[in-house]
Amino acid sequence: MANSNLKVGVVGLGVMGRNYAQRLHRGEIPGAELAAVCVRDAGRRLELEREFPVRTFLSFDDFLRSGIDAVLVATPHFSHVNLGVAALEAGLHVLLDKPIAVDKAGAERLIAAHRERPRQVFAAMFNQRTNPAYARLRAMIAGGELGALQRIQWTVTDWFRPQHYYDSSRWRATWGGEGGGVLVNQCPHQLDLYQWLFGMPRGVRAFCQYGRFHDIEVEDSVTAHLEHADGATGLFVTTTGEAPGVNRLEVAGDAGLVVIADGRFTFKRNAVPTSDLVRSANESFPKPDFQESTFDASDPGEQHAGILRNFVAACSDGAQLIAPADEGIRSVELANAMLYSSATAQTITLPLDSAVYRRWLDEKIAGSRFRPAST
Repeated sequence: MANSNLKVGVVGLGVMGRNYAQRLHRGEIPGAELAAVCVRDAGRRLELEREFPVRTFLSFDDFLRSGIDAVLVATPHFSHVNLGVAALEAGLHVLLDKPIAVDKAGAERLIAAHRERPRQVFAAMFNQRTNPAYARLRAMIAGGELGALQRIQWTVTDWFRPQHYYDSSRWRATWGGEGGGVLVNQCPHQLDLYQWLFGMPRGVRAFCQYGRFHDIEVEDSVTAHLEHADGATGLFVTTTGEAPGVNRLEVAGDAGLVVIADGRFTFKRNAVPTSDLVRSANESFPKPDFQESTFDASDPGEQHAGILRNFVAACSDGAQLIAPADEGIRSVELANAMLYSSATAQTITLPLDSAVYRRWLDEKIAGSRFRPAST
């Protein structure tokens, strides 16, 4: 490989970390090479050295000093903040897997560290931003094709997990191991897309059910109502206990309705804006005219490889990031607000007080069946 390649080190070689390392090792990411890997388990060192002919480290500090240019963090959630801050302080570019942090206070620490080093690239693995369907919807909203938004309804229940999944590791679905359940593990992508598409709401009222379908201590079923400053409302529903489940996004605006579901993107464009029809109709039960267009939405886009390529281009050539990690605080805040709203039986007005939420989370961790070494 050419010496001009970006030298990337991967920390955390679980399912996703190994996937990223393999992509880099196989040369699937132009302009980058896998230069080092870092794991905690000494027993895996020989295995990894056979798979990846690069330096393997057990010490994260030694890993940071190994001559790499960038760090890809793919470790358990609670470690993202400390590892990300250390890598930034070492002068390296950083790509964090989702979520960037378990709680808003941790995300604030990361952002503060990056603010002191603005020339370093700081990105997040929000690969769903590369999905053409969501990119199309975002462009439509920005261009005014939907008019003022009225209603957002997203049902994401195709996350089915059996008890076996949760039993496979003792840290899974625990406050001490993951800091939450479906909102923290499965839904960061949808929560990121929600704020990326529609902006942050001003208020959140959520109802979380803890261990409704599984023997776990965290939420496996959530229904949340979101209120936006312009009057638009959102409904977000998710669970890991429903089968077959569905991923259906409905967005109603003054100018029409978009539905993304089952590999199709459907836009029903009103002949007359709803707000005009409400005032001008001269009959009690009109049938508003609309024109329907349907597009194929089965192509998921470049996904993880696309974010990796974009990260390398940003590091090497100054390309604009698809998913700046600084924006990752918003999906974390939404998840935190939903959990805290349910716990307090109150509507949470945003911005969320990060210190208050962290104290609540610490209480949950103290009673967890899994106690991490450090959070």
